[in-house]
Amino acid sequence: MLNFSNKSEKIIEIGIAHSAYIHIPFCRRRCYYCDFPVSVVGDKARGSTSGTIEEYVEVLAQEIQTTPASTCSLSTIFFGGGTPSLLSTQQLNRILDTLAQQFGIATDAEISMEIDPGTFDLSQIKGYRDAGVNRVSLGVQAFQDELLGICGRSHQLNHIFTAVELLRQVEVPDWSLDLISGLPTQTLEQWQESLTAAIQLAPTHISCYDLTIEPVTAFGRQYSPGISPLPTDDTTAQMYRLAQQLLTDAGYDHYEISNYALPTHQCRHNRVYWENRPFYGFGMGAASYVQGRRFTRPRTRREYYAWVRQFIEANGIWESPELSDVDILLETLMLGLRLAEGVSLSTLVQQFGEKTLEQIGTTLQPYYQQGWVEVVERDGKAWDWHNAQKLPMTGRLRLSDPDGFLFSNQILADLFSRCT
Repeated sequence: MLNFSNKSEKIIEIGIAHSAYIHIPFCRRRCYYCDFPVSVVGDKARGSTSGTIEEYVEVLAQEIQTTPASTCSLSTIFFGGGTPSLLSTQQLNRILDTLAQQFGIATDAEISMEIDPGTFDLSQIKGYRDAGVNRVSLGVQAFQDELLGICGRSHQLNHIFTAVELLRQVEVPDWSLDLISGLPTQTLEQWQESLTAAIQLAPTHISCYDLTIEPVTAFGRQYSPGISPLPTDDTTAQMYRLAQQLLTDAGYDHYEISNYALPTHQCRHNRVYWENRPFYGFGMGAASYVQGRRFTRPRTRREYYAWVRQFIEANGIWESPELSDVDILLETLMLGLRLAEGVSLSTLVQQFGEKTLEQIGTTLQPYYQQGWVEVVERDGKAWDWHNAQKLPMTGRLRLSDPDGFLFSNQILADLFSRCT
């Protein structure tokens, strides 16, 4: 059990939110691995013709307008889903105008949007770009039609290359490409083929996610983790190492467990989460972290609409419990250790005290011996834990790449068991 009785001073920074996540839940179909809060609207639905999508945008705008605003403008905005590229350009502009009126948007704000191949044309992506979208996350997932079909994706291989060409035509400054490893029947050779194809397209950012089998999904009803036709744990570990090798050799910085970026092209919005900073969330199923509190909206449209009505009646006040010191510590470690630079030891001491740092060190010392945990001093040199009794109070604590990242769940589970 970690205790906080020996803290030098309690410094839990609540902070002001400068970022907003906007959830657009609509999808043409539900992918077989997806457990996100989505509403399936069919293959032909578009925001410009769908009353369902138009109604949602109206309710979303009401929620934004009711939310108390700080004095600081938004520096990052992220449209996630679902499939945000089902929005019309008019609907996107409506949401951005509402955010600007309520909070303000910084002139250099990063405005990101998830889009799927085959869901947009040149006029549409140009409209998004003109509205202010300057970063796009393209949901590719695989470069083999058979794997896309197994996943239940609505696009095919040819749609990927068409989508990339459209992004280039409108000169989107930053665009990311998403891939999934560990898919049913996926081989190491297919994974290498997808990585090679991604590198050849030269996005500024690449995300590589390992498939997680969620019980409520189609995959969860069909497959058990580690059992054929899913790749073995050894194969998925090889896939992770292969991605790290190929992408870093191609000039991408492995800056987070699942994310790679060319220099200066990291996702600013996602770093807000990993650095445990406050953010607004809007829309069905979206989570917020403001004023030291976290809360998540309902995951269905009917319940979300009812929640917004109550939110308006309460004049934008929604009570939720304040996070405890232990909660904040766990989140700081869980999120911060996802980053290549890890967490600041001096910040841990300031927020949670020397005794807590000592107990963290005791827990992690065996993983240091295995080469999964590293400590880097302020001058960038590796700190030698072999000849020390406890962690230093400066420098950074981080996981090694790739093995520390690969075994992060085991490391974090051990840390969490000492904190509860």
